[in-house]
Amino acid sequence: MTSALLLSPVNTISPLSNVTPTLALSLIRSQPNHYIIASIAGQRYLLAPKDLLTVPRLKDVRVGDVIQLSEIQELGSREYTLRGSETLSQLGVKVHATIVEHTKGKMEFIHKKKRRKGYERTIQHKQTYTRLRIGEFTLEQSS
Repeated sequence: MTSALLLSPVNTISPLSNVTPTLALSLIRSQPNHYIIASIAGQRYLLAPKDLLTVPRLKDVRVGDVIQLSEIQELGSREYTLRGSETLSQLGVKVHATIVEHTKGKMEFIHKKKRRKGYERTIQHKQTYTRLRIGEFTLEQSS
């Protein structure tokens, strides 16, 4: 079972010893807007529906592919937050992201030089990125 914490409206944190994760999900489901904290490519991002996110290049995906974010650490709304020691995907929280484009960053110049040796090199490269459009969050009923 996932250990969860609930933020009350007065911003005090109380452990949920008597509230199950299913009840916590129903409390969050009753709120109008949601956010998640998810790990993508080893980094954590604060995401809301319809966000456009730029991450380091994801291999083996094409433009238009829909991926499911599996590592969700936190789900919240304005008044309630559900955090898990494990990921929240086991509780029925699903988030899909669509690959919008593969792009490159700005040109970076790296200048190398050794004093008094006549050695100078300029290395140029562009970092590759993938842009994702975050879809709607699905909070499924678990029985």
